[in-house]
Amino acid sequence: MDSGLFDYILPKEMIAQHPAGERSSSNLLVYNRNEGTMEHCSFNDIIRHLRKGDVLVLNDSRVFPAKLKATKDSGGSIDIILVERIGEKKWHCLAKGMKKTTTELIISIGNIKAKLIQHTDLWIIEFLCSDNDFVIIQQHGQMPLPPYIKRKEKNSIDFERYQTVYADINGSIAAPTAGFHFTNELLENIENIGVNVVKITLHIGIGTFLLIKKQSIEEHKMHREYYQITGDVKEYIKCAKKEGRRIIACGTSVVRTLETVYAANGSTPLNDYTELFIYPGYKFKIVDALITNFHLPKSTPLLLASAFTGRDGLLKCYSEAIERDYRFYSYGDSMFIV
Repeated sequence: MDSGLFDYILPKEMIAQHPAGERSSSNLLVYNRNEGTMEHCSFNDIIRHLRKGDVLVLNDSRVFPAKLKATKDSGGSIDIILVERIGEKKWHCLAKGMKKTTTELIISIGNIKAKLIQHTDLWIIEFLCSDNDFVIIQQHGQMPLPPYIKRKEKNSIDFERYQTVYADINGSIAAPTAGFHFTNELLENIENIGVNVVKITLHIGIGTFLLIKKQSIEEHKMHREYYQITGDVKEYIKCAKKEGRRIIACGTSVVRTLETVYAANGSTPLNDYTELFIYPGYKFKIVDALITNFHLPKSTPLLLASAFTGRDGLLKCYSEAIERDYRFYSYGDSMFIV
């Protein structure tokens, strides 16, 4: 399948540079796949589209300050994004600012020395000090905002807003942005109408945010991401599905986790890594409805949303959202696909 089928033109001014004033005041486009109809409302109004017995599944992964500013001995700067811890004081990472011929380099992060070693398509960073690496990250790290957020002041508000209100377990280097729109009050109101809210964890890494570079979608390799789900939640969702209740995934990370967990007749581990790449043609096993933001062209979340919605239907929604001045990407508006 040609990746060009999942490209679209978006005016730059529609890329949200700031979070909405109030989380639940963002726009919501509700799309009914069977009827091909759209409704435009505020995210607060999602409660009108939920019903007693629904199961709303949230990703409680927490974004940690994975972006580090480093300097070379020559004075040049390097941007580091930590990807995955592979040992004490050792991480896989992305490094921007390295010369193509460099395979190893000593750098400084504040007063901390570290070594960068090239490793396939990633780098390995090793902190050369007695300090705990998590202490270093908390002291020197910044929130790993996506590169299309270009404003200069990126730290004060983002430590709160580039995070869901229910974020709990540290591990993501990109936020599960579909959940940004929920407030504690809205979640309480949703539970009060009889919707069952449960949580799983998927730590979002480069598998989610790396764009597809291959012309053929099937050639794209999805990097692994760690997930976990409790046995009680797994059994509860399974029973709810059998009872004909809707399983509503908040975000593509939840979809990937649930579709991984309920593969192979549900015999997959409760915690493991998933490399599941969902694109059009995929047959969904468990998810009945999807809350999701508006995604980048040729991105894996866009392909997942296309698989769930239908490519033509999804791009029709995107076209109308552009006409109505919706805000796009991480800090942007939302869709509810039923």
